[in-house]
Amino acid sequence: MSALPPAIFLMGPTAAGKTDLALELARCLPCELISVDSALIYRGMDIGTAKPEKSVLAEFPHRLIDIRDPLEAYSAAEFRADALAAMAEISGRGKIPLLVGGTMLYYKALLEGLADMPSADEKVRREIEAQAAAQGWAAVHAELARVDPQSAARIHPNDPQRLTRALEVWRVSGLSMSEHRLRQLQQNAALDAPGAGQFPYTVAQLAIAPLDRQVLHERIERRFQLMLEQGFVEEVEALRQRGDLHAALPSIRAVGYRQAWDYLEGRLTHDEMAERGIIATRQLAKRQFTWLRGWSDVHWLDSLAGDNLSRALKYLESVAILA
Repeated sequence: MSALPPAIFLMGPTAAGKTDLALELARCLPCELISVDSALIYRGMDIGTAKPEKSVLAEFPHRLIDIRDPLEAYSAAEFRADALAAMAEISGRGKIPLLVGGTMLYYKALLEGLADMPSADEKVRREIEAQAAAQGWAAVHAELARVDPQSAARIHPNDPQRLTRALEVWRVSGLSMSEHRLRQLQQNAALDAPGAGQFPYTVAQLAIAPLDRQVLHERIERRFQLMLEQGFVEEVEALRQRGDLHAALPSIRAVGYRQAWDYLEGRLTHDEMAERGIIATRQLAKRQFTWLRGWSDVHWLDSLAGDNLSRALKYLESVAILA
């Protein structure tokens, strides 16, 4: 058995059943949960993020949920620092950190570290957002493709948050995001710095999803309709009524929230909002699958299998996570 403390990653696309399996694992293993979700960090954004019920969080506390106001940004670097601190605290008490969520960039940052990127520049971001408003995000993507084709190949033209950040890095530093990452990899190799191979935990990586993609699409549609019935539009309206939030913030650009905001601003009908929210959620799931297809050492589980807990436990024993 490795001398490094154990940790479990439970990944997968949205609506795949990650939380339910995480709770089952936490009931029978000495695990404590850490959320890996860029939307669950926000307070007051509960319905549209499918945040676990308060009763569930009371029984099974999740670290890194409700840690930011929707007005605030939260970077992958901040997540990495917070997650490592939480993991160290959990491991120090003899428990196993169980990280659950679908924000794959956070997992990548945690495992591999991050390049030393320039800080956010509000002036540059406003310029990029103004360009997008005037010319469309496709034009922003085309500019990124000219200066950083590698990042442009990874980032979808309809992903304004990542597009803005990638182009911002170029405009602020004169180096592309890809060049920054290459320099970081070279520095890590030269200094033998901690990277993917030196992550200070023995990690078991689980992923859960339906084998049939159509099943996931149906789940996404049902869940979005249920969110509407539970008061999702009213939740977004309460955010609008604050007066200090706007559509360019990372919180409001979250899947579903962006479409509901546009509906409340009169740019979409209710039916259009629902349709676009479902489509955007499916696109998110597709991006999550794309990340996971390139992920190494992942043990897949079928969401529809009736014995996922026993399958997961058997796998964890096989990779020496369980003593």
